[in-house]
Amino acid sequence: MIIFMGVAGAGKSVQGRMLADEIGLPWLSTGEFLRMLIAGERRKEMLAGKLLKDEEIIALVQKIFATVDTDHEFILDGFPRTVGQADWLLSQVKYGQLDVTGIVNLKASQDVVRDRLLSRGRLDDSHEAISERFKEYEETIVPILNQFKAANVPVYDIDGQQPVMEVHQAIKEALKQ
Repeated sequence: MIIFMGVAGAGKSVQGRMLADEIGLPWLSTGEFLRMLIAGERRKEMLAGKLLKDEEIIALVQKIFATVDTDHEFILDGFPRTVGQADWLLSQVKYGQLDVTGIVNLKASQDVVRDRLLSRGRLDDSHEAISERFKEYEETIVPILNQFKAANVPVYDIDGQQPVMEVHQAIKEALKQ
């Protein structure tokens, strides 16, 4: 699997879908699945930028993985988002249940991300939520990336501020696609 990571608004979904379409792979977005499946109070919390519990997300990811052939390459967007989720994923890799080809880490400045997110008009894209996502990225995603690097999983840092096609080319080059 190829995992797309980065702060919200860095271009993970756009680039993940582009790559999936170009090379014919399934694109699995935990964010899309959550928006489809979570309702009630949990949905309100999610829209406010709060993360769901690891157990909830891992159970969802297991359901997602059950719908695709994980013996073949696919693209995963939005998971893992905590060290606990990364631990679970790395244990799946360790025991041969999954294989990680690499992690595409899209990087973008807070100003670029804020402009992108506010222009898409989703309820969960408030100034406060965007600031929270940057804090979450630094406190949670950066340690996860380091965790993957320590496990010898290739992590490719890509400048997500470039024009869309330049980002796409940089990703393909990094992955040798």
